[in-house]
Amino acid sequence: MQFFGFRVIIKRIKAIRFMMKDKSVPKRKKALIIAGIIYLFLPIDLIPPILFPIAWVDDLILWLWILWHLREELDKYWMGGKEVDLSKKYRGKTVIDDVEYEVRDKDKDKDKKE
Repeated sequence: MQFFGFRVIIKRIKAIRFMMKDKSVPKRKKALIIAGIIYLFLPIDLIPPILFPIAWVDDLILWLWILWHLREELDKYWMGGKEVDLSKKYRGKTVIDDVEYEVRDKDKDKDKKE
């Protein structure tokens, strides 16, 4: 997957909102986003704000690194949806009631036909 395309970066930024709402995302990944937002608004920067256009470089580099670090997680949200894991929701529950089923072995069925 490409990383430095302008459209890709914009889509990943938009995907942050959906990633933050998902409860299955590890808290450390959410904390990384929150730390990036806090750093963006802190008055303390690595490059002083006196150097106006250059002062945004450290913020830009930090956010590019965050987007690169979370690229696989963010791509799940804008590339067609994330697979839903229902195993926790239905653990220990009977989903289908009153159904009889039988498991057949293909090799035994073949032997019976011959």
